[in-house]
Amino acid sequence: MEEFIQYLISILNLGSIYALLALGLVVVFGQLGFLNFAHGDLMTLFGYALLFQIGWGLPFWIAVVIAIMFAGGCAVMMERVAFRPLRGRSPMTLLITSFAISGALHVVFQVAISPRSKPIPIPEFLSGYITMGDLFISRAQIFTIIVAFTSLILLRIFLARSRLGICLRASASDFDVARTMGIQANRVIAMAFFLSGVLAGMAALLWISQRGAVHPALGLTPMIKALIAAIIGGLSNPKGALYGGFLLGGLEATLLQILPDNLVVFRDAIVLLLLIVFLVYRPNGIISSNPEPMR
Repeated sequence: MEEFIQYLISILNLGSIYALLALGLVVVFGQLGFLNFAHGDLMTLFGYALLFQIGWGLPFWIAVVIAIMFAGGCAVMMERVAFRPLRGRSPMTLLITSFAISGALHVVFQVAISPRSKPIPIPEFLSGYITMGDLFISRAQIFTIIVAFTSLILLRIFLARSRLGICLRASASDFDVARTMGIQANRVIAMAFFLSGVLAGMAALLWISQRGAVHPALGLTPMIKALIAAIIGGLSNPKGALYGGFLLGGLEATLLQILPDNLVVFRDAIVLLLLIVFLVYRPNGIISSNPEPMR
């Protein structure tokens, strides 16, 4: 029983982080029809913002809120400076631009800050384990699950009930119709990028709370996993990002359980191989539809 509970917690822990990141990718994809590869670097920006603020003496949770808003603001700036001038170009052009932004940010992080990991002080209540008989549960894992599910619920309420959320959903479904109803393209796209930055910041908080450090390539691995989750779930629907995130988390947790110790290093390779097989039979993901990207 203890092993099953630990297995379930591992699924929820990994899946919730991947789902948050995948949702950020899908929100932008729904507006512009491309995958923003620089999305993972917003996690790194959050991490360095958090590191510097703690170094300046700000309380941890105040620094977290400011860092999340900073990640959202950086996403908006990214859209305004790099993507807005290219709006109307092919999705491949926007994708290549996002690769360029990511590469440039990596160089800036390495030169301006450090190519090495920087430790981030984590509050004491996130350290250690909670024991329940023979079961040991990381406090950081419990924190991750609670925060992630709370964030997903709040995001659902925002998209379903707020004016901006309804505009985002409407423009993602059919922008031409949404535009005739008075929806402003610049405002909606900027809101989509801000939301993606906030989601990346939340995911970074959860990722860092379990690792306690930030480095220039912090967002690379979770970004790749989120991309896989978004493709599995279907890029055209936020529900698909959720399904894909938790499915990927379940797959990774299962591989950790069943693979011998000497084969665990091949976990990511096995995941990618299974992704290829999945796409052969389900190329549009679990939830497939084809909304027109915003031009």
